[in-house]
Amino acid sequence: MDIASLTYNEAGLIPCIVQDVDTREVLMMAWMNEEALRLTLETKQMVFWSRSRSEIWHKGATSGNVQDLQEIRYDCDADTLLAFVKPAGPACHTGSISCFFRSLTS
Repeated sequence: MDIASLTYNEAGLIPCIVQDVDTREVLMMAWMNEEALRLTLETKQMVFWSRSRSEIWHKGATSGNVQDLQEIRYDCDADTLLAFVKPAGPACHTGSISCFFRSLTS
């Protein structure tokens, strides 16, 4: 599939779930636009769209916690991405390995 054929929302964004390729732990969810996805595929490192800053965000550019892309898939509706990565450090800005470290059920 061509990346332009994916289903982006009204803001031109598509959610991307990021998962550790080795442990299968879900690390984070972030948004991508077509440019971020193209850059991710070209550089083989995760690049997202920062909604708060309205700009391209190369994950780990400042912290060094880059995420090397191993594979990227899209779901049956072509409106969500799943990226398998090799992380160079924590995914979360809090320093946690995963952004999903809090529970509503326990």
